[in-house]
Amino acid sequence: MITLKDIKENDKFRTLIKWAAKCMEAIGYTEHGIRHCSYVSATARNILEKLHYPERVQELAAIAGYIHDIGNSVNRKNHGPSGACLAFQVLTEMGMDMDEICMITSAIGNHEEETGAVVNEVAAAIIIADKSDAHRTRVGRGKYNPEDIHDRVNYAIRQSKVVVDADSRVIQFSIEMDSTSSIMEFMQIYMSRMIMCENAAKYLGCEFQLVANGQPINNHSVVAGGRVDEESA
Repeated sequence: MITLKDIKENDKFRTLIKWAAKCMEAIGYTEHGIRHCSYVSATARNILEKLHYPERVQELAAIAGYIHDIGNSVNRKNHGPSGACLAFQVLTEMGMDMDEICMITSAIGNHEEETGAVVNEVAAAIIIADKSDAHRTRVGRGKYNPEDIHDRVNYAIRQSKVVVDADSRVIQFSIEMDSTSSIMEFMQIYMSRMIMCENAAKYLGCEFQLVANGQPINNHSVVAGGRVDEESA
C-alpha cells in the first residue's frame, strides 16, 4: 500500500509542492510550502485518529493533506479540482488502489470553500486542518505588509490549536491574537472557512467550536479540559 512516506519521497510530488509554493509567493499569498502541507497532513490524521477512524483512513487523510494544494502550481483559482487531477495522475503511476485514489482526489477537489463540499471523512478532516492553519509563521519572513489584511490577521495570531474531544464529540479551534489585528478582521476573511469547518465537523458527527482569546465565537459552549492535539509552532 502507498504510504505518506512514499508520497514525501516521490519526485513529482516534491516538484509540484515546490512550484505551488513559488506561485503562491509570487502573487503575495501567505506560506503554502512544506510547513503548511505538513501541518495539514498531521492535523487531518490526528482528527481521524482521535475519532477512532481506521488506520488506513487516517493514512489517506495524511496523504491528501500533504498534497492538497498542489493545484496552486497551475493557478490559485480552482486549485482544488486541478490539484485532484494532478494527484490522480501521479497516484495512478505509483500503483495506488483506485478506490483510495478516488477518496483522496475527491477530498482534494472539494477542500476550497468557494466550490467544495464535505463529501467524505477524508475531505472533512483536511478541510478543518487546512482552515485551522492560521498563525504568524505563515507570513513570509521579512515580507509583512501592514496594509494587507491577510498579513495582519495571520501575524496577530500568536498561538492556534485544534482540540479533539472524542467523548463530547467536539472539535475546537482556538486562537490567541494580539492587537496587530482584531477578531472582526479575522472573521472578515475566515467566515466562509469557519462555516465550512462547521459542516465538516457535522459530517464527522461532531460540533465545531471556534474560540478566540478565550471567548466562543460561533455561539457554542466551550468544553473545558479538552486536550490540545495540534499546535502551530
